[in-house]
Amino acid sequence: MTETARLSAGDAAPEFSLPTDNGDRLTLKDLRGRKVVLYAYPAAMTPGCTTQACDFRDSLASLQAAGYEVVGISPDAPAKLAKFRERDAITFPLVSDEDKSVLTAYGAYGEKKNYGRTVMGVIRSTFVIDENGVIEHALYNVKATGHVAKLRRDLGID
Repeated sequence: MTETARLSAGDAAPEFSLPTDNGDRLTLKDLRGRKVVLYAYPAAMTPGCTTQACDFRDSLASLQAAGYEVVGISPDAPAKLAKFRERDAITFPLVSDEDKSVLTAYGAYGEKKNYGRTVMGVIRSTFVIDENGVIEHALYNVKATGHVAKLRRDLGID
């Protein structure tokens, strides 16, 4: 099994400039000076990814009050992300990484186990990036359900 290079606390967060669900571009540089929770998910509008996005949506006010911006990243096309945002009232940016280059740079794309088989895909991951663009937490293989509550506890928000 090929191991994708993973990020660790203290690493510089890989820069990106990606199209969003509303047709804009979002760059990591645009978020400098704010803390960012960047979470990678496999596919919009699937049950686990919907649960996770809705958990982030429902926690957004407390995360923002603690100084965090939330951004979701997946290989979905911007049009699919726009449908996801509208269907589930997602209130934070969703960015499209169709060629998976940013997901790969973050170690969130590679071989993973899916129902006992090894497949290539998005590794559900969350990255907490500080105001200067440095990784504070790199969490891989997170669960869709309960992850946001655990993240809030780990960040001292609850």
